[in-house]
Amino acid sequence: MAANAKLTKTNDLGFFEIRLESIGGLGANLAGKMLAEAGVIRLGFNGSNFSAYGSEKKGSPVKSYVRFANPETSIRDSSPIEEPHVVAVFHEALFRTQNCSSGLKEDGVLIVNTKRTPDEIREQTGLQSGTIVCVDALGISVDEKTRINTAMLGTLCRIVDFLDPDAIRSMISDTFIKKYPALVESNIRTFDRGFEEVNVKTYELTDGQHVAPFVRPEPALGYLTQPMGGTVVNPGNSILKDLSASRQGFLPSFERDVCIHCAACDQVCPDYCFVWQPQTDAKGRQFQFLQGIDYQYCKGCLKCVEACPTDALKSLREDDGYADGHKVAQIFHLV
Repeated sequence: MAANAKLTKTNDLGFFEIRLESIGGLGANLAGKMLAEAGVIRLGFNGSNFSAYGSEKKGSPVKSYVRFANPETSIRDSSPIEEPHVVAVFHEALFRTQNCSSGLKEDGVLIVNTKRTPDEIREQTGLQSGTIVCVDALGISVDEKTRINTAMLGTLCRIVDFLDPDAIRSMISDTFIKKYPALVESNIRTFDRGFEEVNVKTYELTDGQHVAPFVRPEPALGYLTQPMGGTVVNPGNSILKDLSASRQGFLPSFERDVCIHCAACDQVCPDYCFVWQPQTDAKGRQFQFLQGIDYQYCKGCLKCVEACPTDALKSLREDDGYADGHKVAQIFHLV
């Protein structure tokens, strides 16, 4: 393996920086760990990796940071990576809740787990220049019965020129062989497909365009920026709460014609996503009838699919726009 590899691009401190944007449960933390260990142990770089996350549960936002430096450059910086060379977004719904491409350099690379095209991602993010790489990591992981992290590692290895695919494969094997030996081959296949099945497009700045310099965003809740009295303006039980970014690629689909309105789904739903309305049945009696799902509050746990005695609720791979197109909004009455 290429133990004498050299970084081809660094920032002013001599670092090549990668930021992984994800949610808990998709394996970004482990991906950052494997990537950094492969760079240090097998490629001879100096490197560091650490993650930032909140309540340490599935669906919560997670950031994993990886820094590399040539052997003669020490890494004494453990601050979050704000101006990365590469950003890998493990869940495209994160674009709705945060600026995942914040600080990306003019010639930076944005990797997205998506079925959409680079042009569609560019329109959504507003990136003017750089390279956008789209890979259907979720589809690959479903086929191979793995998680998407090894597919994203394959794409990272394809795009970052100093990363050796054999070094990453070896690290994946070493990581899984002790606890999950049966998963080694499937994760290697997932890595290889993530390496091969990419859609890449590079955009250049046109005349008159320029990339605005990075400005560190102010904290939403600091001593100068918090609301009067420290009021929490968007609590977890607020009607403004949006759980769509917590879904791990799947959601329940609803077939109203098959539904028997038994409310088994409503009894197991932890977030009260189901919308009911009183109607008259064929015998003139008043009953509650299920109208649909308010996907704003659905985090894709699929407990309702397990509870449904008919085929009214099924597990469906989420495509961008499906939830918005099939959402039935809750009606709130203020008392």
